[in-house]
Amino acid sequence: MALSIIGAHIGYLRYVSTHGGGRREHLIYKNLRNMSEKRTIRIGLLGFGVVGQGVWKNIEKNRIALEYRLGAQLDITEVVVKNLGREREVVIPPKSISDDARRVVDNPDIDIVCELMGGKGEALELTRRALEQGKIVVTANKALICEHGEELFEIARQKGGHYFYEASVAGGIPIIKTIREALVANRFKLIFGILNGTSNYILTRMEREGLSFEATLGDARKLGYVEADEALDLDGIDAAHKAVILAYLAHGKWVRLDEIICEGIREITGEDIEIAAQLGYKIKLLAVIARDFEANKLSVRLHPALISKKEVIAGVDEVYNGVSVTGDVVGTTVLIGRGAGQDATSSSVISDIADAVFMLQGAPAPVISEEDEATYQKLADGLELADKASLKGRYYFRIHVRDEEGVLAKISEIMAKGHISFATVNQKELEDGTAKIMVTTHITDEASVMQVKTALSEQSAVIGRPVSFRIFDPNTQA
Repeated sequence: MALSIIGAHIGYLRYVSTHGGGRREHLIYKNLRNMSEKRTIRIGLLGFGVVGQGVWKNIEKNRIALEYRLGAQLDITEVVVKNLGREREVVIPPKSISDDARRVVDNPDIDIVCELMGGKGEALELTRRALEQGKIVVTANKALICEHGEELFEIARQKGGHYFYEASVAGGIPIIKTIREALVANRFKLIFGILNGTSNYILTRMEREGLSFEATLGDARKLGYVEADEALDLDGIDAAHKAVILAYLAHGKWVRLDEIICEGIREITGEDIEIAAQLGYKIKLLAVIARDFEANKLSVRLHPALISKKEVIAGVDEVYNGVSVTGDVVGTTVLIGRGAGQDATSSSVISDIADAVFMLQGAPAPVISEEDEATYQKLADGLELADKASLKGRYYFRIHVRDEEGVLAKISEIMAKGHISFATVNQKELEDGTAKIMVTTHITDEASVMQVKTALSEQSAVIGRPVSFRIFDPNTQA
């Protein structure tokens, strides 16, 4: 075998081996101690809130180890903020901070742009502008990727830039790298998990301490766990954004929020959690991405669900996130970690910065290249979203009724007409002369559930509209 070095860069060597008439290129990383000089990588931050300050703080804290591993010096030269007079935990040199985004986006000396400002207005405009100049952009903005990712990735491909987004899903859990790189040999039948730490914290407190939803929400607000726009957490929108990103990553198909089931946790009560526990379940807000490869159908949804206590994900509590990935080669892999917070999210941002640094020094880009795009898009060839109404599974119902004779029989009759049969029945009498009936069903479909809920709400003995949650079983998802 003969070896020929054809390229040397900071951090690695590219060489060719010839053996038996064949020729093959290789990439190996050099020992950093043997390098004579490190390249300086200049970074600009758009936004210096919780995450931005965490990125600065943790790069400074671990600078020696980081630069040793990366083979480069990291220099955050520009930080753009909206309010220059605002007090911040992290103190930076006055010369580095401004309210002028041009100092980052249009600055030819900036190697990596970190968009950490959030939102979809100015953040979209600045991200477009940076990518159109062929820059590398790192983001933690899941809403922006969910709604404009297809456009932004296309700009990056056309202009030679790159768009990194590890921090946009599940905080410090490296779920994007895991699917994109570690499990690259797999096709993914099922990905499911907890993607919102705030809702998980609320449900955990309700379960452990018997607190009401409102009481627990108040504590979550005091601790700063709830977004300023509370609907993002409580109505499932935040986690749904992340589910859309994972669906694209695993299956090459972009879906819109209005095309999927997206339900939050506001309707969950202590009675629901109590009955679920008696039946061997916990209630979690779950993202579910399931693909039926034979039918070439994809289901993407986000909703509360009863999940067996035997499942690993059911044991993920407090502000933690957990994701279960089932591949056809590796089987099931579960990742658990902090899903939000300054350190968890900044850890993922810095991970993307590290990938960008290696790429700037000549290493292959760890994202889909233009050459690979056609192959990647074959994942989505002919792939269609499953009809929401046709989704099948078991369900839990809570029905508030006047405590009258024959009520349960009438409910049974209505459900039977909708081809829904009971698996279990529980009843709780209330002091005001009403009662709550909690039932679980055998397998049925979404359309039947919607039809039955409408029919029940029209009965004079039924108070308000019945509440239903799905019972999640990973063995029956497709």
